[in-house]
Amino acid sequence: MGAQWKQAGRVANATKRGALIGKIVKEITVAAKVGDPNPENNPRLEAAVEMARKNSVPRDTIDRALKKGAGLLDEKVTYETVLYEGFAPFKVPVIVECLTDNKNRTASDIRVFFKKGHLGSIGSVAWMFDHLGVVEARHKDRTKDVEGAAIEAGAQNVEPLPAEEEGDATVGARFFTELTDLNAVAKALSADGWSITVSELRYQAKNLVEVTRDQRAEVVEFLTEVDEHDDVHRVYAALK
Repeated sequence: MGAQWKQAGRVANATKRGALIGKIVKEITVAAKVGDPNPENNPRLEAAVEMARKNSVPRDTIDRALKKGAGLLDEKVTYETVLYEGFAPFKVPVIVECLTDNKNRTASDIRVFFKKGHLGSIGSVAWMFDHLGVVEARHKDRTKDVEGAAIEAGAQNVEPLPAEEEGDATVGARFFTELTDLNAVAKALSADGWSITVSELRYQAKNLVEVTRDQRAEVVEFLTEVDEHDDVHRVYAALK
């Protein structure tokens, strides 16, 4: 299934560290605002905090983001989620999810990016994707029955994840849920000993577009430019 565009690359690219930390901190703030500010009761927030720790974000920076989202600071959280739909070069469907405090600025910048493709109207591309919950998790017991865990937790589907690194002794899986079941499934998996690394709503492409090698390079360049914008939270592409 089409995964979120370039999330692993975003994490791995040390030269973009400042931008990455900014995006992680923004996710912590928004997750704390829209849900329980206690990570133990908010799988999305817990995953964001864990991502911050893995990337050595200072503890005081994490705490400040949590307090800001919870409304414990004088600073107001003004981020809004805005979606843009369209096509990358060679008619590859794309959904761009932004967290912004200035919709006019973001819209202007996104329009510039899509000069290399085509910016559509609301609904023009979304029907080509499934909107669902996704939980990515790992378990220390490599013999763990992944499909059984999915059924017990109430997930709709599951697929295995590769080892994070050579010699990894854990088993990883990506669990798919209904939108309204995301938190319940994540909590059930956590109670079953799974370590949650991702808990989010996501757009999954129903069908992937196949392009030539040279065309793919051009599409990747487009997606990378969009992904690196400060206001862009996630980019979903139906690219095979």
